[in-house]
Amino acid sequence: MKISDVQAIYPRYNHPAKTWRTHFWQIVVRVETDVGVVGWGYGGGGVGSVEVVNRHFRELLVGQSFNCAEEIATLWDALYRACLPYGRGGIAIMALSGVDLALWDALGKAEGKRVCDLLGGQRRAKVRAYATGQDAERYRDLGFDAHKSTQLRDGERAEDMEQLLSWAERARTLFGPQALLMVDAYMSWEADYAEEVAQAVTPYDLFWIEDVLQPDHIEGASALRKRVQPLKVVGGEHEFTVHAFKHIARAQALDMWQPDITWCGGLTEALRIARLADAEGIPVCPHRGGEVWGAHFLAAGYGEDLAECHMGNFAVKQHALWLGEPQPIEGFIELAEGLGFGVEVNEAML
Repeated sequence: MKISDVQAIYPRYNHPAKTWRTHFWQIVVRVETDVGVVGWGYGGGGVGSVEVVNRHFRELLVGQSFNCAEEIATLWDALYRACLPYGRGGIAIMALSGVDLALWDALGKAEGKRVCDLLGGQRRAKVRAYATGQDAERYRDLGFDAHKSTQLRDGERAEDMEQLLSWAERARTLFGPQALLMVDAYMSWEADYAEEVAQAVTPYDLFWIEDVLQPDHIEGASALRKRVQPLKVVGGEHEFTVHAFKHIARAQALDMWQPDITWCGGLTEALRIARLADAEGIPVCPHRGGEVWGAHFLAAGYGEDLAECHMGNFAVKQHALWLGEPQPIEGFIELAEGLGFGVEVNEAML
């Protein structure tokens, strides 16, 4: 099976983002083949990544063959080498992620298989999901028993702490003693504030604090995680390729790794990260793992039995980019039966 064309598109989102985070500045990648199979992928990096795919990766891919996962990995390595002078992370690897996922989707369709079957078969009939957002009561009513709230340090220290503890107390009351409760700091805390939080939330038994420090502060994260145990310090959504996670492993910086499959290099690289994590004894819980790209990875038995669902994305059904994407039901994600990743792009969004 040969690649006949590659195209990246930045979707016509109905609500333009005030910041990139509203839609995570995600791009769509389309790979056409000479056997009539079309693969769809999802990457990050916005209009910059579109240029990387259409003006660089495309000319390297058209005419290339792939018929198995190993040959996708070979193509991945070639693209990585080609973008080394400006890549290794960020927009270039976000672009590569979208291409990689499109190749996996095309391979599944050509083989008459779902992606999870290409990974060795479905080992989890359904994956436990957790709801990310601020509406704890709604998530409880939807059947979730795991919830994460974003709690930034963007005001007075005492006010931020009061807001965090108010959420923790209410969420524990709503969800009960067995639920998983987590906090995302989104790179906005300092180490001393994190230590104060760790002490203050003891009565509420939080599972983890996420993206506490800026990602370059690996040594700081390593020191922090030893001081806040048993509270876990987790992260990794802003890391790219297995090489970055090797640095994290050497520093023993995180209790759990959270690569984003649409950013870190796609499924090919997520598998490499998972193999490294397994060798290091580190659990993996992908960022946005409840989206279909992560759901196949998790359903195939990789990573923890825990899939993140950004509830704001699931709520906007009339503007859905991906048609047929599994929805969380009673706190679980179940894969559909479609080939490849089992979704089609909403052409009206392109």
